[in-house]
Amino acid sequence: MTHMDYEYTLLGSPMEDYRKRPLKLQVDDSPMSLFAVLEVKRDPLHRLWPWCTLGCGTSTLTCFRKVKLYSFLFGLTVMFLIMASYILTGDKKGLLLTPSPYHFSMVPNSGSGAGPYPFNMSSAKDYATIKLVVKNIASKVEFSTTRQLPERKALIHSEPHMFSVIPHKFLPNVKNPCWYEEHTGNITRDPYRTNLYARYSHRFRTVFEYLRKAFREHLYRRGGKYYRMRCLPYFYIIGQPKCGTTDLYDRLQLHPEVRFTTFKEPHWWTRKRFGIIRLSEGFHDRYPVEDYLDLFDLAAYQIQDNLMGNAHSGAPEQHNIIIGEASASTMWDNNAWAYFYDNSTEAEAEPPFLIQDFIHTLQPDARFIVMLRDPVERLYSDYLYFGITNKSAEDFQDKVSESLQLFEGCLTEYTMRSCVYNTTLNNAMPVRLQVGLYIVYILDWLTVYSREQILVLRLEDHASNRKYTMHKVFDFLNLGPLTVQKEAEITKSPASNTRRPADKNLGPMLPVTKEILRDFYTPFNMKLAKVLRNDSFRWDNYSKLI
Repeated sequence: MTHMDYEYTLLGSPMEDYRKRPLKLQVDDSPMSLFAVLEVKRDPLHRLWPWCTLGCGTSTLTCFRKVKLYSFLFGLTVMFLIMASYILTGDKKGLLLTPSPYHFSMVPNSGSGAGPYPFNMSSAKDYATIKLVVKNIASKVEFSTTRQLPERKALIHSEPHMFSVIPHKFLPNVKNPCWYEEHTGNITRDPYRTNLYARYSHRFRTVFEYLRKAFREHLYRRGGKYYRMRCLPYFYIIGQPKCGTTDLYDRLQLHPEVRFTTFKEPHWWTRKRFGIIRLSEGFHDRYPVEDYLDLFDLAAYQIQDNLMGNAHSGAPEQHNIIIGEASASTMWDNNAWAYFYDNSTEAEAEPPFLIQDFIHTLQPDARFIVMLRDPVERLYSDYLYFGITNKSAEDFQDKVSESLQLFEGCLTEYTMRSCVYNTTLNNAMPVRLQVGLYIVYILDWLTVYSREQILVLRLEDHASNRKYTMHKVFDFLNLGPLTVQKEAEITKSPASNTRRPADKNLGPMLPVTKEILRDFYTPFNMKLAKVLRNDSFRWDNYSKLI
C-alpha cells in the first residue's frame, strides 16, 4: 500500500470537505508560531514490518519485542505531552494541544523564571509586584481606530459555501431580511434530518418536530418548482456574557413584532461553523450555514403566512415582524481564527478576518445591541457562573493574578490588540480578562458598521430603569407602539439569569482583588467612555450588581 499523506487545508474547502476536523499538534516544549502551516503525515501500520525485518533479521520474537518496546516508549511520550499540555494551559482548560506563541517564562515573577504563579496580595511584596504588573500593562495600552479591512474576494474565498447560499438582495416589502430558496430535494423527506443543532440538542427536538410537520405546507410552488422562505436576523444581541443579555432577550421576545431563533445563543458565527462546542473538547463536525438558517424557520413561517395573507387581501403595507439572534460571543470571540484562517501574517499576529467582516458582507444594514457592565464585576460574575469546583474569593484572586501575568507576558512580544485576539493566551488564562476589554471590540466593529447601527447599553442602567432601556431598544429597532398592559408585562417582569444562591453565599470578591482589577480596566474604560461620548462607561462609581 502506498504512503498515506494527508494535508488538512481549511481555506476555501469544498462542500464535501466541510465537516473535516482539523488537527493541531505540539510536539515539544519550544514555542511554535500560531501561524505555522501544519502538515500531518500518517504511515499505515504495515509499513513498520519492512523496518522490523531489516532491524531484527530473521528473529520474529526479537522483532515483536522491539515493536512492543517502541510502542511503550511512544505511548509514554504521548502521555507526557498530554499531561504537560494540561498543566501549561491551566486547570479546566482541557487537553486540546495548541502551539504557544510566546514564552510564559518571560512573565515577571520576582526572578524565579518559573512562569506565572498566584500572588498572596496580603503580602506587601506580592501586592507591590502585581501592582507593577498592572502598571506595565497600562503603559503598553494603545488603541487603533483603523485596521486593514479584508477584501470581499478574500472573505468569499474563505467561506465559499456560505456566500453561495445567502443572496445579495432580500425580499421587498418585508422588514426582515428574507428570500425564497429553491427546494430541489424530495418534498416528502425530512429537511432537518442532518441538522446538527437538532441532532445534538435534546431540548429542541420538539421544535424541530413541529418544523418538520409545517415544512411541506409552507413550500411555495411557482413555475413547476418548489421554494422555501429563508431568513437572517434583522438584529443581533452580540454581547457581553454576564452583562444581562438573557434578561434583554427574555423581555424582547415578549414584543408582538419580535421573534428569535428557536433557542438563545446558537453561537454559529463564532463557534459552531468551525465545529467548536468547547475549545477544551477539540473540534466536532462543522455546522453548515443551512443548519443555522433552519433556526429561523419558525419565524420565517410566520412571516410567510402574514405575507401571503396580505397578498390575498390586497394589503400593500410592509410586514413588520423582525427576527433577532442573541449569542453573547459574537462581539468578542474570534478564537477560531488561529486554526482556520491563513496564518501567513506572523508579523502581525492578528486575525485576517473578524466575525463582523462576514456579517457586514452579507448584511450591511444589520443592527446590533450590546449590553455591558462594570468589567470588574463582570469578571467575578463570569468566574462564579462558569467555575465548577473550589470557588472562593481567594481562588478568584489567585486566578486573576495568574491571568494578569500571562497577559503581561504576551505584551512583551505582541501588541495589545494582538494579545486580546491571541487564542493560546485566551485559553491559558484561568479567568477571561479579555472579555472585559470592551473598547477593543467596539472599535473593530466600528470599522465596518456605523455608530447608528450599534446600540450600546449598560446593565446598571437597565437594572435601575428597565422601562427606559427597553424603550431605547424599541426605538432602535423601529418597533411599533405597545398597549399599556403589554409594556407592563415586558418591563415589570422579574430579572432573568440572576446569580445563583450558592454563588451569592460565597460573598463578594476581596477588596484588594477589586482594586487591582480596577487599575487594570481603567484605561480601557476611559477610552470606551470617550468613544461612546458617555462618561458613565468609565464606571467611576464602582457600582455593583448581584
